[in-house]
Amino acid sequence: MNALESNAPLIVYVDIKSPYAFVAIRPTLALEKELGLGFDWRPLTLDIPSYLGSARKKQGKVVESTRSTSQWSWVKYAYRDARRYAERQALMLKGTEKIWDSTLPNIGILWVTQTARDRLGDYFEAVYPPFWRRELDIEDLAVVEACLEKAGIDSNGFAEFAGGEGRIQHDKLQPQLHPSGIYGVPTYVMDGTILFGREHLPYVRWHLQGREGPAPDMANEIDSAGARSC
Repeated sequence: MNALESNAPLIVYVDIKSPYAFVAIRPTLALEKELGLGFDWRPLTLDIPSYLGSARKKQGKVVESTRSTSQWSWVKYAYRDARRYAERQALMLKGTEKIWDSTLPNIGILWVTQTARDRLGDYFEAVYPPFWRRELDIEDLAVVEACLEKAGIDSNGFAEFAGGEGRIQHDKLQPQLHPSGIYGVPTYVMDGTILFGREHLPYVRWHLQGREGPAPDMANEIDSAGARSC
């Protein structure tokens, strides 16, 4: 798997633990459905402590932190920003109380795209909203398997995949991303062009529809109706 190459017209990189990816899922699924295309959805498992430090909360209070004042300011802004767009989709977005390892549910993305591609939107709905309501332990294999089943996806074999071929695919992809110019989520890749952030969706639509007329400016207005199915 090459970080910038796909047989699909668009690669979409996401991470279950990213609030910015969370608020981009439904609009991106809606665009996929609108255009009648199949996007190539891939995991980018963020190493948050490497650039924002680490922190852990208990009952809403910080009990452990290596973050500087400026890092805390950035994190708080990011949540405020993402929360605005979550609320517009009638979604709840609570700040997490620790930095989660999202490898397992991200490998779940690979499992679904390879075994039940038509259920990917259902998988995202089974994982993303409850995780951001603080209802899921995404580091628990049984929890991820339950999310697969809730989405109508057979979880038989997922444990072996997550510990074997799926983990290999995931781990081979991650070190390619930064050297390729992919640093965060959501990131969209088409014809070698890398776009970070859901505000680029109008441009993505314009490009995928044949680049007719002038290119649109960045925006966040895109209809998310029907986004729950892809």
